[in-house]
Amino acid sequence: MTVTETAWQQTACILCECNCGVEVRLGGEDGRRFERIRGDKAHPGSQGYTCEKALRLDHYQNGTHRLTSPLRRRDDGTFEEIDWDTAIREVADRFAAVRDTHGGESIFYYGGGGQGNHLGGAYSSATRAALGSRFRSSALAQEKTGEFWVNAHMMGAMVRGDFEHAEVAVFLGKNPWQSHGIPHARTTLKEIARDPARTMIVIDPRRTETADLADIHLQVRPGTDAWCLAALCAAYVDEGLLSTTWLAEHATGLDEVVAVLREVDIAAYAAICGIDESVLRSTARRIAAASSVAVFEDLGVQMSLHSTLTSYLDKLLWMLTGNFGIPGAQYVPTTLVNLAGSAVSGRGSSRRSPVAGARIISGLVPCNVIAEEILADHPARYRAMLVESGNPAHSLADSQHMREALEALELLVVIDVAMTETARLADYVLPASSQFEKWEATFFNFEFPHNVFHLRRPLLEPLPGTLGEPEIHARLCEALGVLDPGVMATLREAAERGRTEFAGAFFEAVAADPDLGRLGPVVLYRALGPTLPDGAAPAAALWAAAHRCAQTYPASVAAAGHADGEALFDAILAGRSGVVFSEDDYEVAWDRLRTDDGRLHLAIDEMLTELRGLADEPGPSTDPEYPFVLSAGERRSFTANTILRDPTWRKRDPAGALRVSPADADRLGIGTGDAVRVTTRRGSAVATADVDEAMQAGHISLPNGLGLDYAMDGATPVTTGVAPNELTATEDRDWVAGTPWHKHVPARLEPVAGA
Repeated sequence: MTVTETAWQQTACILCECNCGVEVRLGGEDGRRFERIRGDKAHPGSQGYTCEKALRLDHYQNGTHRLTSPLRRRDDGTFEEIDWDTAIREVADRFAAVRDTHGGESIFYYGGGGQGNHLGGAYSSATRAALGSRFRSSALAQEKTGEFWVNAHMMGAMVRGDFEHAEVAVFLGKNPWQSHGIPHARTTLKEIARDPARTMIVIDPRRTETADLADIHLQVRPGTDAWCLAALCAAYVDEGLLSTTWLAEHATGLDEVVAVLREVDIAAYAAICGIDESVLRSTARRIAAASSVAVFEDLGVQMSLHSTLTSYLDKLLWMLTGNFGIPGAQYVPTTLVNLAGSAVSGRGSSRRSPVAGARIISGLVPCNVIAEEILADHPARYRAMLVESGNPAHSLADSQHMREALEALELLVVIDVAMTETARLADYVLPASSQFEKWEATFFNFEFPHNVFHLRRPLLEPLPGTLGEPEIHARLCEALGVLDPGVMATLREAAERGRTEFAGAFFEAVAADPDLGRLGPVVLYRALGPTLPDGAAPAAALWAAAHRCAQTYPASVAAAGHADGEALFDAILAGRSGVVFSEDDYEVAWDRLRTDDGRLHLAIDEMLTELRGLADEPGPSTDPEYPFVLSAGERRSFTANTILRDPTWRKRDPAGALRVSPADADRLGIGTGDAVRVTTRRGSAVATADVDEAMQAGHISLPNGLGLDYAMDGATPVTTGVAPNELTATEDRDWVAGTPWHKHVPARLEPVAGA
């Protein structure tokens, strides 16, 4: 690949789910530095918008963290470099030995993507099929599976909010000023804030940057979101605000829901969440009176007490007021690849994890039981693990316990660009090319009415010694002996004659051998991939995805200008800045419900039982030994996902201060810049205090993305800031989804004497 220093190249940011299109100009002595970065105006989704974090992507691409050779652990715990042939052979042999001795279900898979590299992760399904691996998890099981479960029962589909056109925008445990998650986040927030006909409502214990823009900030006490939402929904019933005619036509279960909401003591619930009853009631009236309402729930509630119940009440908040399938309300997007899996295409799965018996939602084992699944003296325990683009030793609850579990495995293999905290515990580390050295994409495609997919071309040649994930998985499958050379030769010959002939040959081969279908991504990569233009072999898996998308949403794909799946695939390959792959009308949301009667299902028995039970709880209790509530992992201006390991990218708050209210600071005798010790039931850490008027008394917070080790210019690695999961506990989790309570960690705080 030849690139001039002045050429602008299209790619995307990889630091949040929006994946805004950006342009990069390369420079430096070796031509590999990201000399300048700007928004890509030709990107059909972001249209030139980007936040400041994208401007620092060079810290990811060119940091000292990069790996350039496969590594094998020696008996003394150190690592030695080995060649790729040796690494692939030994990894395949050792996984096969575990499979043959204990069964493929004992091989656990974690990760597979992150914010921007879902395409590489798609090929892992072939390796898992070759090994018979049945259990997997990812960061989604720390965050979204409770919402997935609720969506499955109520709609059989995932929903998003149309904030661009909403009269009322509600952000629940969500600070899009920092965490984004909606297109053109800061621009959209400012437009809502300055329009007197529109209203922004924020429900959050902290006065966030978004709350500062809001018309209504319900500053709930930490962990009381369920009581707040229950009171809002009960106010609909008490004041006759329900959209009864609309609900009679479009929903079932209203009588059961209303019966439970009538029992809610609105005044008592208002007192528990710390919001004046009159404010709750006026907020309910504003929502009910709006022509359109869009709601976004996020980690602030999805990682807190009663998280699945809160997701359920969030859905009732807009369902009971008729905000679905109209501009400015909730919609069901198309998907090129459905990340949510089976949990949003029906009632979900009844599968359970083999040791803890935890509910598996969307095919994902809850992250908080993974260590238990490994360490238990149980014949079905996980004995080997493949970790890809994930860092469970750092990112999952109770890092001490997680490290113990990883060290107890018979085999741990990590595929990553960096020597992560998890990689340091591995038996083998396989170095991947960076996201800017390979064809890549994200499957976070949720926009409406125009949905966008962006296949990103490599900006640079891969660093020597690294491979892309499609090649790694193809080599593993070949080493495992699951690809028939004769069949593969036939398919390659068919592909060389054209994709029409290949399609016939591929489906004929799969019909003759269904196991081949489970190896599909690697089969496509090896057979179809070499025929794709410009070296786009890693995009081969998208050929099947494009055809599936066109078959699932034929009218939407046609409206976007693509005659069929083949035309869509061609457009994806050609679209340097991304392509609109579907275009919809708002009413199509009704056609995408996957309930048995095509209606919204308001009543979920388990949730109504839990809702009734709120009346018997006085609210979150406070342990005198741990009187504070710690939010472990707050998103700030200079925090991002942990692929940005280089701490020098942070221009402010480099060590990740612990935020504390002025009242608590005065009581403890501390000020901004003082050293403080935060202690939980699982651990203790020293941080720098930041006295912040946005915090309420009793609430403290640490940022996400810190506590990583990093070596500057070959020096000994140093750790900057606090790793939040040194302080969290695996047993603190939601009873339905197993999602952790990272935003509600009992803690105590004290000055560090003499510091």
